[in-house]
Amino acid sequence: MVDGAPTRSQILEASGDMLKWQVYAIHTFPTNGLGPVMENIGPHLEHQHKMEEEGVYIAAGPHWADDEETWEGEGLIIIRAKSLEDARNIAEKDPMHSSGARSFKVRPWLINEGSITIKVNFASGAREVS
Repeated sequence: MVDGAPTRSQILEASGDMLKWQVYAIHTFPTNGLGPVMENIGPHLEHQHKMEEEGVYIAAGPHWADDEETWEGEGLIIIRAKSLEDARNIAEKDPMHSSGARSFKVRPWLINEGSITIKVNFASGAREVS
């Protein structure tokens, strides 16, 4: 703990009527270049689809490089979990991590502010998230 840093309970109290949705962010990074990442992309995506279907994943996807055009193998996954330990266990099961192609860091994240709009056109199946 950083000396003088606010505690969780102080932050929650200061958050008032805000959302206060506790989730976990998994930041994921290649450990040895893109080769091992690309070798594991199929099993990784299958795993992500399974986690999405089970309601664990909230959002996941690649981080673009600073040029906004290329990908260096990094990603971000936002999940529902009971605790930091549970979130780490979930992250370890991803084939990218269990194979050693990527390392990861899990951080608790309290979502307070923001908005999302979802539009679905039933006839065409078109969908839009903004």
